[in-house]
Amino acid sequence: MTIEEIYEKFDKIGCLTFATIDGDYPETRIAHLFAWDEEGMYFRIMTVKPFYRQLKETGKVSICGMSASPHVEIGEDGLPNFEPGYTIKATGDVKEISFEELKEKASRKPIFELGVRDTIKYPDTVTFCIYSFKGDYYNYDYDCISRDHKIIREHFNFGNFPDRFKGLKINVKTCIECGKCEEICQSINFKAVYQTEEGYEIDVDKCDVCGSCSKACPVNAIESYC
Repeated sequence: MTIEEIYEKFDKIGCLTFATIDGDYPETRIAHLFAWDEEGMYFRIMTVKPFYRQLKETGKVSICGMSASPHVEIGEDGLPNFEPGYTIKATGDVKEISFEELKEKASRKPIFELGVRDTIKYPDTVTFCIYSFKGDYYNYDYDCISRDHKIIREHFNFGNFPDRFKGLKINVKTCIECGKCEEICQSINFKAVYQTEEGYEIDVDKCDVCGSCSKACPVNAIESYC
């Protein structure tokens, strides 16, 4: 995903959860992103708020949101039915942007003008840029209304943020190719496990990391990276 595509997914949601670190505990609040460019995504905060202090002390933030219907029905099986939607999250490093930098950006890209006007109206406002981050886009359709599998997942990385694989993998050296992992994954419509000439593999873009295949494996060949 491009930085523009990532921003647009967040912007469609609007109100987002921003998490920071304050001593031994995480802190969250609702805010929003207001602009993007080739350097990252941008949000505003007042310097008198704990949010500002936490950002300056750690230089870190995590942002997440969910685009979904608030309406949830309980099916005949007693389980909730969710309408299709998506979640998106990004975790990374932030830096403060000066008002002069903000005005310069606004002169080149109108989307930044909101930040300039807001800073003039509220002089204690400052702008931050999340300039290096990793994240995940998770599109779900649990009832398979628009496709034959439940989720589409896409991992993204911007600004060369340090990253590593998280999820499930099948150890081909341990696997006995009984097919139970594929059978259970097919039965619950994630359809992430498939067979190749080398053995069974997991498609990370469809995997929900629900652990069902791991429970079904008789030889513990499915390894979790978390």
